[in-house]
Amino acid sequence: MTTLGLSACGNAARHADSPQFRDGGFRNPVTPKTVGWREAPRVVWRMLSDKPAEATPAAPLPVARLTREQLLAAPDRTVVRLGHSTVLMKLKGAFWLTDPVFSERASPVQWAGPKRFHAPPIAIDELPPIQGVLLSHDHYDHLAKAAIAQLAGRVGHFVAPLGVGDLLVEWGVDPAKVRQLDWWQSTTVEGVRFVATPAQHFSGRGLFSDNPTLWASWVVQADDFKLFFSGDTGYFDGFKAIGEKYGPFDLTMIECGAYDRQWSGVHMQPEETLQAHLDLRGKRLMPVHNGTFDLAMHDWHDPLTRIAALASAREVPVVTPRIGEPVDMNAPPLAAMAWWPVAD
Repeated sequence: MTTLGLSACGNAARHADSPQFRDGGFRNPVTPKTVGWREAPRVVWRMLSDKPAEATPAAPLPVARLTREQLLAAPDRTVVRLGHSTVLMKLKGAFWLTDPVFSERASPVQWAGPKRFHAPPIAIDELPPIQGVLLSHDHYDHLAKAAIAQLAGRVGHFVAPLGVGDLLVEWGVDPAKVRQLDWWQSTTVEGVRFVATPAQHFSGRGLFSDNPTLWASWVVQADDFKLFFSGDTGYFDGFKAIGEKYGPFDLTMIECGAYDRQWSGVHMQPEETLQAHLDLRGKRLMPVHNGTFDLAMHDWHDPLTRIAALASAREVPVVTPRIGEPVDMNAPPLAAMAWWPVAD
């Protein structure tokens, strides 16, 4: 685990001693299937010209508006999806936020790029005090510079994969607040333990970035309560290794959205999301990375429809709250409620 000092910078070579670092950047153990530079223009054209009619919602989504008072009064071990992969977790009486993106677009600019389907259920300045922020990787739909600027002065801790912490410091976060970890490293903050675990993805915030920062999934443990947060990842045998080492999990928050066969190595199909949950020995599954941005060629509600049906067939409790709807993990599992359109 690395705690940053004043000399921190965004140079990937600082982490060249990581087992995940080679050939000038971070690498997966096995090169995953994704879109190469030769295929990229065709994929971009397809995304611009051949979108399905229901790639975006035809009507406003049923977002549950949140208040600070409501969150402060919520029981410990409450989990709230705020959109995409931004989740608010109440652990040991304090709040943790994953991959904070509250901006209108998941993009380096706010006049172009994927636009939100819904407003956040609560604004950053309305949130209760945040103990810390947990980051999975540096892509724009998971790490928004504007959100970090708003959170930097009011958050006590930032926990991130290698290199992502350097970005935070470059953006003005106090280095003393930042802890960055390699895979299988852990740190404990105010009684909550975080373990950076493998994922199969990539990184970079520019067109020609070559994986300058690491990506990770996370094990989060508060006393006997255990969560898993996948970040972005393709399906790989690492889920079994994580499940064997740290499972079972009370809740897995696993990506299910923005998938396509062309980039199947870095994003999972719903069938793989369910298998990852089973590999992890999860008790309840919350599918994330859906319902907020149009990032692929499927209908916006396809991830939720498919994972709900798959989980039901395997008798896996799936948690599909409306955006902004608190889930009390102390309560018994409830049947998934389909707030999205479902075909007859």
